[in-house]
Amino acid sequence: MNTVVTSKEEILKASRELIQQQGCPAVNIRSVAAVCGISVGSIYNYFGSKAELVGAAVESVWHEIFHRPEEGMMFPDTLSCICWLYQRMEYGCKQYPGFFSLHSLHFLQEEKEDGKRRMQKTWQHISDNLCFVIKHDPNLREDAFNQEFTVEKFADMLFSLFLSAIFRQDFNPGTVLEMVRRTLYA
Repeated sequence: MNTVVTSKEEILKASRELIQQQGCPAVNIRSVAAVCGISVGSIYNYFGSKAELVGAAVESVWHEIFHRPEEGMMFPDTLSCICWLYQRMEYGCKQYPGFFSLHSLHFLQEEKEDGKRRMQKTWQHISDNLCFVIKHDPNLREDAFNQEFTVEKFADMLFSLFLSAIFRQDFNPGTVLEMVRRTLYA
C-alpha cells in the first residue's frame, strides 16, 4: 500500500465520492484509505475512529450542498433564499442519491452521536441563516410578526417544510413561496 501523505480535505473528498457512488455505509477507514491510495494508519492521523470519519464525511456533504461559495452574497429577499434552498436540495439529491434519507436513518439507527450532532449543527446553520434573511427582507410587512408569531418560529416552520420536501424529493417551492408571500408581504 502506498503510504503517501494526504490531507484531511483529500480524505473527505474521497469519502464524498464513496457516498456519491455507494451511499454512507460504504465509508469506512479501509475503503477511504483504498480510494486515497494511502495506508489505513494515515486515516487515523486525521480521524480517531470510523464514527468520526463518517460524521465528518456527512458534514462535508451537507456543506458542499448548502454552502454558498459567494459567502458575502446576501439574498435580496426571503423568496430568493427559498428558491436557492430548493435548487440546492435538488442538486444534493442528484449528486448524492438517497443521501438525505439514508444517512439520517443510519445515524438514528446506530445512535451515532457525533454524526447527529454534526447534522443538527448544519441544520441549525441553515435555519439561522434563514432567520437572518427574513429579518433583513426589505419587502417584509411591518406587522408580519408579533410576540407569539416570531421570525424564529416562522423560520422553524419553513425549515420543517424544507426537510419534509427533501425526504419527498419535491423540488418545487411553489406552495412554500405562496405561503411566504401571504405571510410576509400581503
